[in-house]
Amino acid sequence: MPIVSQNNHPSLHRVAGEGWEVISVERAKQQDIRELHIGFLNMMPDAAFLATERQFFRLTASATNIVQIYIHPIRCDGMVHNAEITRHIEQYYEDFTRVKAEGLDAMIVTGANPQFSDLTQEPYWQHATEIFAWAAENVCSVFFSCLASHAVLQARYGLHRSPLKRKLWGVYSHRVVDRRHPLVSNINSRFDMPHSRGNDIAAECMQAHGLKILVSSEAAGVAIATSTDGFRKIFCQGHPEYDTASILKEYKREISRFLNRQRGDYPPMPAGYDVPRVKAILQVFKQQLLAGKTNMADFPDKTVLSHLDNTWRDTAKAIFSNWLGLVYRVTHVKRQQPFMDGIDPDAPLKKWYQP
Repeated sequence: MPIVSQNNHPSLHRVAGEGWEVISVERAKQQDIRELHIGFLNMMPDAAFLATERQFFRLTASATNIVQIYIHPIRCDGMVHNAEITRHIEQYYEDFTRVKAEGLDAMIVTGANPQFSDLTQEPYWQHATEIFAWAAENVCSVFFSCLASHAVLQARYGLHRSPLKRKLWGVYSHRVVDRRHPLVSNINSRFDMPHSRGNDIAAECMQAHGLKILVSSEAAGVAIATSTDGFRKIFCQGHPEYDTASILKEYKREISRFLNRQRGDYPPMPAGYDVPRVKAILQVFKQQLLAGKTNMADFPDKTVLSHLDNTWRDTAKAIFSNWLGLVYRVTHVKRQQPFMDGIDPDAPLKKWYQP
């Protein structure tokens, strides 16, 4: 789907430079193609803020070309950012008041870096849950990523996440559980997905509240689930948007935290990094670092990346294409109305899917 560049957004320039279709407002107005307006609530910390933008913009741009996409980044009150990110938000993000007035067809909510075990203590909690409540009544479908899925499950369903004994971190194998659901019916039935989280909401807890499990992993648990209606809320505990380098960057950051005595142990290698050459390179670096023979400036990023395969990107694109294609089929042409006439809000996909 072509994304329309409304305000010269730098992340869209970068996405366009990578070959994705980004068009000007002038060109968009000359095309007789339906629009979709997608909200984007970015709750990531400074270090990952812009990268997360680009990752989700790429996934959106990779979807089918039947509509033009307008992305509306939304300011999240309570979040504190450095000067650079603050300027970026002031220039390119919209107030929620404006978004409410104009309406949205769909929304993406990113993960976040939790500061507290109790999510209600997070600085963004009050405003984010206000947005969740509005979206539940006024937006066709919302995609909640990682911690955002935990936040909305707690706020809307009373489901609380449970801490894991060890952080779930790396790339894990997954399997499609419900192959009839149109969100996942035409994708690989087995595929990989990155995870990076210290908490989990188990399948049995979700199912006890009537939620539908679509994709799961023996090692990583539920990856994708939906609300009872099958579409209006999509919960993803993983990170299908991640770049090939995302987990490696987190590993590098954790090594730095160890050196700065912010964690007690040298971090284990992420799951999925059991490629012999990768293990050997990282093990040699660890030995030299601990012996004082090298430093973080010599971390072998490029060498490691040359041996890592991306085993999730095509499936992530397919899922997003399915999602936005379904939004296009059921949402009303008027942004303030979530569904076309005749679409049941409690079962918007019943034409294509019977649980």
